[in-house]
Amino acid sequence: MASVAVLFRLGHKKTKRDQMILVTGATGFVGRALIERLLADGQPVRAAIRRESGLKKSGVEIVRVGDLGATTDWREAVADVDAVIHTAARVHVMSDDASDPLMEYRHSNLHGTLQLARQAAEAGVRRFVFVSSIKANGEATRIGTAFSADGPAVPVDPYGISKLEAEQALLELAAQTGMEVAIVRPPLVYGPGVKANFRTMMSIVARRIPLPLGGVTGNRRSMVSLDNLVDLLTICVHHPAAGNQTFLVSDDEDLSTAQLLKRLGQAMGKPARLLPVPANWLEQGASMLGRADVAHRLCGSLQVDISKTKRVLGWAPPITVDQGLRKAAEGYLREASV
Repeated sequence: MASVAVLFRLGHKKTKRDQMILVTGATGFVGRALIERLLADGQPVRAAIRRESGLKKSGVEIVRVGDLGATTDWREAVADVDAVIHTAARVHVMSDDASDPLMEYRHSNLHGTLQLARQAAEAGVRRFVFVSSIKANGEATRIGTAFSADGPAVPVDPYGISKLEAEQALLELAAQTGMEVAIVRPPLVYGPGVKANFRTMMSIVARRIPLPLGGVTGNRRSMVSLDNLVDLLTICVHHPAAGNQTFLVSDDEDLSTAQLLKRLGQAMGKPARLLPVPANWLEQGASMLGRADVAHRLCGSLQVDISKTKRVLGWAPPITVDQGLRKAAEGYLREASV
């Protein structure tokens, strides 16, 4: 029997003008892929951008807005819009030099999001899909446990705090205005064009540089491919059960660090060179060098439970981890060859 999500897609018409979708963060990693998917689905799309960019696609309306903040004017962007998918944010910064990082994150991720949502509600927007972060739950899990959508949320860093505060403010606004809110908390997102640590990891594997991570086999980490995240976001736009709910998302297969590197090497056609250094040695060495945070990310666990997402929305990841890794690898190798 077809899943609820598949039946819903087949039965929902997406070509009416009153179903215009506004995508914020339209030039970002997730935003660009989301627009491609919406266009492929025949969905009218409006893209909000901060400044002139190379985003010029047939079928996309472009609206220029200012930086994400408490005074941004979104009225033109949200006019005649059925739903908003809000991907824009002040993203997690590994080495933040702001004098008050929490204030900076709140400015964009809390106050900026709430400003957009208020004006969307005033304009009659039906649903607001908010791309939050698993950091709203916390930083790590123990082996055998996983973060859940409706379980305790104990963010640790300013980014995670600002995302959770935005979620809470959006749900309060939904109760006051009737505009429905759907919240999605992704873990690490990877795919073609990925940057930051994941791209660095692909570069190391591609260059066959030995890594002392072959012994990191006892941890488990959840990730989500760009395709799987985008698929869930499109479901949350229209699915009747998504309103005023929080969902976690992943590829539904958790990997140890060693497993990830091996399978990434296979995807790239360049087997990863892993040295079998015990994980506790790495953690002790990193602590002595003042880099315990790096060792924690490499050796620790962060798992998410997507059973609610599957149950409520009838959703399952459309592609596997290995398919997602191949797509990411192909994107990296294309860029590297240019």
